[in-house]
Amino acid sequence: PGDEIYRNGNVSVFEVDGEKSKIWCQNLCYLAKLFLDHKYLYYDVDPFLFYVICECDEQGFHVVGYFSKEKESMNNYNLACILTLPQHQRKGYGKFIIAFSYALSKIEQKQGSPEKPLSDLGRVSYESFWARTLLLKLREISMRVNPEDRMVSIDGLAEETCFTTLDIKNTLDRLQILLYSQGQFYINANPKIIDYHLQRCGGQGVPVDSSKIHWTPHLTSDRWLR
Repeated sequence: PGDEIYRNGNVSVFEVDGEKSKIWCQNLCYLAKLFLDHKYLYYDVDPFLFYVICECDEQGFHVVGYFSKEKESMNNYNLACILTLPQHQRKGYGKFIIAFSYALSKIEQKQGSPEKPLSDLGRVSYESFWARTLLLKLREISMRVNPEDRMVSIDGLAEETCFTTLDIKNTLDRLQILLYSQGQFYINANPKIIDYHLQRCGGQGVPVDSSKIHWTPHLTSDRWLR
């Protein structure tokens, strides 16, 4: 069921509406319950959209994992539940799913964050993704020729990444590169420090090519009609 909104090579993503394909989405949640101790959503799937990641070959589409998100989140959550099936773990699909959720947030033109609290595995995955993305952005900024172009703020990083300012601040704090001196905060973008942390963030995972996403935001309010 659903609509294919992304295909790049042998990786596809389908959007499935929990209201239109209720039984299928409930069964997907039951499947996730086998692998996620904290999984509790399985009955009321109507308010959610499900994004199912598949590998495709000559025999068809094979589910790799999925994530769900609320059609309209009051807290701007861009992901409610994330699962990579055990046989496809450690292939880079976890970071692909996270990156894809933020790619949708960029199309929506708003900041997003995963639903809290995160599972232990989810927290590790997100912290690695946030750190790698921000460190690469800071390294790019630090290499700009014009000193004025090397000025950056947490709000500026949020605008470019669609991460929330709180997630950015917590990540920079965890990396110990958000420092405080003489009454103000500053980011220590020393290239050696950035490279040191990048080596500990793991790989990129399966990349997301945003140009191959064919998707429009789900209309649940008049915000997109103004």
